[in-house]
Amino acid sequence: MPDQPKIAIFVDVQNIYYTTRQAYGRQFNYRALWQRISEEGTIVSATAYAIHRGDERQLKFQNALKQIGFDVKLKPFIQRSDGSAKGDWDVGITIDVLEAAKSVDKIVLLSGDGDFDLLLDKVRNDYHVSADVYGVPALTANSLINAASEFYRIEEALLM
Repeated sequence: MPDQPKIAIFVDVQNIYYTTRQAYGRQFNYRALWQRISEEGTIVSATAYAIHRGDERQLKFQNALKQIGFDVKLKPFIQRSDGSAKGDWDVGITIDVLEAAKSVDKIVLLSGDGDFDLLLDKVRNDYHVSADVYGVPALTANSLINAASEFYRIEEALLM
């Protein structure tokens, strides 16, 4: 049997949380995602990027992700004086994806953020690595869909 493709998963947790809530009023099913991707190859790394607010529900969610197999990276939640919030993982995700692209066959990104389109172009063209995206169709940037090797719609089978 040939070697299984090596896969690295990267989850923009805030983006997935808000887009699935906005589009469906439901939560994303990370366990179903893990099962689906593990059928395509060997998951060698899986990282979920989240904001740390310290509340009980969030801690339970982060523990659930860890039990599935995700490494959870946290940034502090920053409330600005004007009431807006900051907690952007784009640069951290980009650095980790570029590092992983050196040693895997496939990158799987969960996000609808069009800022990642250049990253996926680079991974596919310079590293010759497949770059798949999972996103909510109506809330995923067209530029990201176009940059992906494959775009998978987050729909019923991946919701709780």
